[in-house]
Amino acid sequence: MAAQYKGTQTRAPDEATAVPRPAGALPGGRPPARAGRPSSGAVVSRWLPYLLILPALAATVLLLGYPLVRNVIISFQTLDAFQLIQHTTQWNGFGNYTDQLTSAEFWHTTERSIFFTLTNVVLTMVAGTLVGLLLHKLGKRMRLTLQLGLILAWAMPLVAGTTVYQWLFDTRYGVVNWTLAKFGWHSMAGYNWFGSQMSTFEVITLMIVWQSIPFVAINLYAGLSTISTEIFEAARMDGAGAWRTFSSVLFPMLKPFFLSTTFLEIIWIFKAFTQVYALNAGGPEGLTETLPVYAFVEGVGNQHYGTGATISVLTILILIVLMSYYFRIILKQEDDL
Repeated sequence: MAAQYKGTQTRAPDEATAVPRPAGALPGGRPPARAGRPSSGAVVSRWLPYLLILPALAATVLLLGYPLVRNVIISFQTLDAFQLIQHTTQWNGFGNYTDQLTSAEFWHTTERSIFFTLTNVVLTMVAGTLVGLLLHKLGKRMRLTLQLGLILAWAMPLVAGTTVYQWLFDTRYGVVNWTLAKFGWHSMAGYNWFGSQMSTFEVITLMIVWQSIPFVAINLYAGLSTISTEIFEAARMDGAGAWRTFSSVLFPMLKPFFLSTTFLEIIWIFKAFTQVYALNAGGPEGLTETLPVYAFVEGVGNQHYGTGATISVLTILILIVLMSYYFRIILKQEDDL
């Protein structure tokens, strides 16, 4: 009897009366979630990033997309002061594009703009890299002083900086001519820096490089600060000099920085308008006009708005071609991921 009693107690009371649970059911009788049907929390998490960038995207489309579309539309029109006053629209198809693509002046300006951009980018990257390496070598106080000077040069408005360079290179009262004359170049006492194409480009190049160096130098210093000092010590112990350390150690490690910075400088310098126009309005005789200045002079100065819009569209297309190598690198990195 005791054994029989004990045997009856080995089974729990609820097990004797429990209803069999269907296969796949969760404890408590709850049915399993349907496969392929995400919860509301998952849906919100998926679309939340897009909702957060929606205001910025809308502002970008409104402030940049609409003017760009309008500019492309105007490029297919013969729009000058008469049509603008009369509120008339005269379409000419690809006539503006044909005129510019067969114009010697347009291609001379394009060649000048590309050469101007490449020269400034090379000088900016070389000088900015040297200053960035100098920041990495200096002590705290000297580094802070140099960083403040770079930030002040970078933060100066473009028109203000251009005005300063006009004063510096003024024919009669410029500090540059006075200094050169004091050092023995007496013929430079009344030299007109804005009287020839080459000398004007020299001043513009000096100004743009001066304004561009802080971006390259500060970003390079930030990249160098992330590299362990043990790497430099190992290169020094192996007998590597300054150039060998830079070319074999630093450059491969910071190659993404150099690529991205170089192409950002290409964009910034190729579209430079304020410095070129405010310094000498593209003179003398239009010999220092770049594509942005050429588009402004034709569109606003000569009131050929359709022609100016066409030149600006072609400028964007040329810039895209110049950036094609960088776009290919980005797409290749995306594929590798």
